[in-house]
Amino acid sequence: MLWLLSTCCFASMASMRVCDSLLPSLQADFGVTMGHAAQAISAFALAYGVMQLVFGPVGDRFGKIRVIALATLACTAGNLGAALSVHMGHLVGARVLSGAAAAGIVPLTMAWIGDKVPYERRQEVLARLLGATVFGMIAGQWLGALLTDAVDWRAPFASLAAICLVAGILVMREDHGSDAGEALPRGRFATRAIEVLTLPWARTVLLVTFIEGSLAFSALSFIPSYLHSGFDVPMSRAGGVVALYGVGGLLYSRCARSLVNRLGEANLARLGGACLAVSYGGLAVLGNWWLAAPCCFLAGFGFYALHNTLQTHATQMAPMMRGTAVSLFSCFLFFGQSLGVACAAWFIDRFSAPPVFICSASGLIVLAFAFSSLVSRHAGQLART
Repeated sequence: MLWLLSTCCFASMASMRVCDSLLPSLQADFGVTMGHAAQAISAFALAYGVMQLVFGPVGDRFGKIRVIALATLACTAGNLGAALSVHMGHLVGARVLSGAAAAGIVPLTMAWIGDKVPYERRQEVLARLLGATVFGMIAGQWLGALLTDAVDWRAPFASLAAICLVAGILVMREDHGSDAGEALPRGRFATRAIEVLTLPWARTVLLVTFIEGSLAFSALSFIPSYLHSGFDVPMSRAGGVVALYGVGGLLYSRCARSLVNRLGEANLARLGGACLAVSYGGLAVLGNWWLAAPCCFLAGFGFYALHNTLQTHATQMAPMMRGTAVSLFSCFLFFGQSLGVACAAWFIDRFSAPPVFICSASGLIVLAFAFSSLVSRHAGQLART
């Protein structure tokens, strides 16, 4: 079952990042601007964020495995609709469906692991799941570009639809309905969300998460098209370069325990911000396209170093309402991504990409150092109480 759920998570994350390398092809085929083509990314992120609020209670009521299977099958429909799109509006609508469906896969898989795996083995199993999600990001960015160069931009969507269909059917066959439960009373989630938002530290973590998502993903989404248009790099190669972002994330996941023990949370956040600043700043002043490879690798390592610190605090910002708090955390991250991508696309349409990278670099290092100071202050307050 874990292997099947990991396959669903792989497909979910590949669906999220597949459009990063397709923007030039979408521009050319549909005759639209970069900003219009980028709606395929921001629409997915917005739907993904909104539906985080829905899938948690639905999974508890009807069973996590069943909901994951149905969400994966709905991803099949979304990716198939994208592959068959005849104009940009159809593609954006299909991406909304894909994002809304994908929102129910990774979070409910994590919740299922929490239900089924003993605490002493849980970190190991979650690390395996992280590997599946990061490989999904790599596949979306690199294999998407590779298939586009070899066939056309519709091929990656058709491939993802086939993976989702097979994985969804196999998971559905294994579902026995044993984890279904009682429905939450109407309005319970909204009430809990308001209670979380009344906590000062929760508001701080959620605001930092929103800004992190807007700055980090607005830069990441346009690296392939920047390498393609600015350095005449084939999209398959540009996608491979950006896939090193995921490799950097995998390296961080293997080093996380020792880094936390040696540096502590506050210094780890500072390290993440510094890596992001160096990497995105380096992308803004590239002299040769191949220098983007170490920049993307360093950006992936830095993002996960900062984001993992935020994740840790998200799970503790409201211990009595942890599920609601983590759902809000995901919402704010993807709302930030949607806004950031939309603003960056508007700017790139009128000017160029390097100022977007500079803005992300400077904003992320300021954010990381400010958050690390707040973490140290918060830890001191807890120690005194």
